[in-house]
Amino acid sequence: MKPLGPIPAGYAAIDGELAIGGARVSQWAEQAGRTPLFVYSKELIAQRFADLRAAMPERLKINYAIKANSFAPLLAYVSTLADGLDIASGGELDMVRATGFDLGRVSFAGPGKRDAELEAAIAAGVTLNLESEAEAERALAIAARLQKQPRLAVRVNPDFELKGSGMKMGGGPKPFGIDAARVPQLIKRVHAAGADIRGLHIFTGSQALNADAVIDMQAKVLDCADRLAREAGVTLPKLNMGGGYGIPYFPGDEPLDIVAVGEALEARFAALPDTLADAELFIELGRYLVGEAGVYLTRIVDRKDSYGETYVITDGGLHHQLAASGNFGTVVRRNYPVAIASRFIADAEEVANVVGCLCTPLDRLADKAYLPRAEVGDLVAVFCAGAYGASASPSAFLGQGPAAEMLV
Repeated sequence: MKPLGPIPAGYAAIDGELAIGGARVSQWAEQAGRTPLFVYSKELIAQRFADLRAAMPERLKINYAIKANSFAPLLAYVSTLADGLDIASGGELDMVRATGFDLGRVSFAGPGKRDAELEAAIAAGVTLNLESEAEAERALAIAARLQKQPRLAVRVNPDFELKGSGMKMGGGPKPFGIDAARVPQLIKRVHAAGADIRGLHIFTGSQALNADAVIDMQAKVLDCADRLAREAGVTLPKLNMGGGYGIPYFPGDEPLDIVAVGEALEARFAALPDTLADAELFIELGRYLVGEAGVYLTRIVDRKDSYGETYVITDGGLHHQLAASGNFGTVVRRNYPVAIASRFIADAEEVANVVGCLCTPLDRLADKAYLPRAEVGDLVAVFCAGAYGASASPSAFLGQGPAAEMLV
């Protein structure tokens, strides 16, 4: 038997069945007309923003990284709660544009931006987070051709990393950002070219649950930004401090102590150097804001025994939940939070493997999980599905197609 990850707070049952947004999940599946189905909770997203703002210094602003989940209704809703949006492609720029969000509050990061993407961002007034000197030169040339002053920030690849990060994006050789030692010279270059300098972007990693590691990282980010600004001879109008706030996925994971993180930031903000005294200070979060507010629902279509083990076979799988299957960067597969949604408060009584419908042994949603006995027609819930689920899974694999999605 292998333990399951912790079910996030905020979920309840109605008549013994998992409920989201005040209705049983079977009602949402009926409304959608099919499964598999992602259901995202407005209430839980709003609560996450409220809790985060209560814990953080009032001065700190919150950006939403839309790569976590760009489902149009969810994006439109989150855009009413966030101070800014972070994109990573021209396609995401189009998604944001469709919401009517102020493009002056959008920043664009990511290596390998195409010229067409640079042009669209400059024309729209989006801030480009420069990932290399060559990208800076291309952006300046495009801006000159458009006769438009570009908004440019420099993404820094610092000489430190976020300890315990699930995915490291700074410190040492990386495709992201410009090595810290070269940043002051680039700031001088783009300033001399007449660009609107929008500060620095320092993103070191993601999915950290240890408050001390996050506090240490944010202190180093502030020190790094001050040092680079002084070397460049500028004060910073903005500093994107990155993110890194994780959510519990696996057995033994504990939630990040955001109160401790906020208190440490409050102390640092009380004694900022002149280079940062008037800067707008941001954190950039994706999964932390929406990950626990989403549930993936998939229906059981068969159950079978094989050499003494029980298999519960669903109509979903890794083509919608690549991360839950253990195939999205996980070295050792561990179980996500999974429940039999139709029997949400029933006692566990059998050990079963929950698998998807794909013809591959990689298609696993839970291994040897202790669950209530489930029958054909029951719904299975995979939690922590609000981020990097539908947007980060190969929905076209084996011709299966995308899952339905709804915001409730």
